[in-house]
Amino acid sequence: MSHVLRRSLTAVQPSIVGGEGAYLIDDEGKRYLDACGGAAVSSLGHDNAAVRKAICDQVNTLAFAHTGLFTNQWAEELSDFLVAHAPAGTGEGRVMYLGSGSEAMEAALKLARQYHVERGETGRAHIIARAPSYHGNTLGALAVSGHAGRRAPFAPLLIETQHIDATYNYRLQLDGESDADFGLRMANQLEEKIQELGPETVCAFVAEPVVGASLGTQPAPVGYFKRIREICDTYGVLYIADEVMCGMGRTGTLFALEQEGICADITTMAKGLGAGYQPIAAVMASQKVCDAIIAGSGKLWNGHTYMSHAVATAGAMAVMREIETHDLLGSVRRLGSQLEASLRARLGQHAHVGDIRGRGLFWTTELVADRATKAPFDVSRNIAGKVQQAAMEAGMICYPAQGCADGTAGDHVLLAPCFTSTPEEIDIIVDKLANAIDLVTG
Repeated sequence: MSHVLRRSLTAVQPSIVGGEGAYLIDDEGKRYLDACGGAAVSSLGHDNAAVRKAICDQVNTLAFAHTGLFTNQWAEELSDFLVAHAPAGTGEGRVMYLGSGSEAMEAALKLARQYHVERGETGRAHIIARAPSYHGNTLGALAVSGHAGRRAPFAPLLIETQHIDATYNYRLQLDGESDADFGLRMANQLEEKIQELGPETVCAFVAEPVVGASLGTQPAPVGYFKRIREICDTYGVLYIADEVMCGMGRTGTLFALEQEGICADITTMAKGLGAGYQPIAAVMASQKVCDAIIAGSGKLWNGHTYMSHAVATAGAMAVMREIETHDLLGSVRRLGSQLEASLRARLGQHAHVGDIRGRGLFWTTELVADRATKAPFDVSRNIAGKVQQAAMEAGMICYPAQGCADGTAGDHVLLAPCFTSTPEEIDIIVDKLANAIDLVTG
């Protein structure tokens, strides 16, 4: 009997003892091609020598010094790098470091509130986000999330938040509606919600530039985020970009928002920031946000014991160097094009694949009971979970999820291969996924 409080208290799990490139290896020697990086985490694979060395060197020099009193080289250097590579318009900005994406979202929400309070606008408390969306597992982050299934057990504990629709064109775009018109209609929901609540009461809008787990790698139409930026600026609302899953190169640029031609006021990062080698997340505040705090209290009203941890920031800085030195963003774009083309060729006409969507090395197949009507499978069948199990038995790991159609029903399978994958591994991933879907839905 295991004494680990696992995600499943009844499942029997393989014990992983090693990693080699894109593969994980269990204690019986079975190899699993990691096609999802856990949850878009392991962007550099599982045995990057440079990142391992940076972490070991830092452990041998200094592990921890409390950031209430001290800073360290790697926290400073990593902040310089992230600010220098942030989307145009961010300004100088500053970065805080935390331990997980959920912590980052909590800190971002508190930072947005502090910004308004420092400026004397204490009535701004409403947070608007999108449905479906998933922004983290802590109560604040879960409250902002628009995923009905994940929220339901904890609903009595969650703060009140407001939601508009995400740009889910497969189910929400009208017949004959252009992508541009669809994007504008969806973005204008934000303005309508702000006006309904009262502009003086709205604190922030939260959205992933490319929706991750809850909707399955869903990009927005061209122009959507530019309209979002206009609305936020008009009403004095902060835009929080959740790049925990889609950022740090996953969609082909370091920040996913770069491809939308705007900047955020506050940006959350995690997963690919440390590539799985150390737990780390970050919140970037634009210069506008920092200036308001400097002109006010001059203090950050949020603190965590392990903020700016030297070992974690040293590892993350090494990850950034690997991405830059080896042009891994170029690899993401090239391999991503191959992955998209292969998925569409192999599954584009599959009787139970309703949609294929994504960007970079971040792709999803949505599984449906009926292509013509887009009817989802009955949620009790757990089709996505069964596809994952079939793929694992064949030696490949993918990321299943449910709820994209209505918050509960709707199966999709997400792929997020490592940036260092070979073209041959991309072909293997598509082949094994297609075989698993055939086996489960046939």
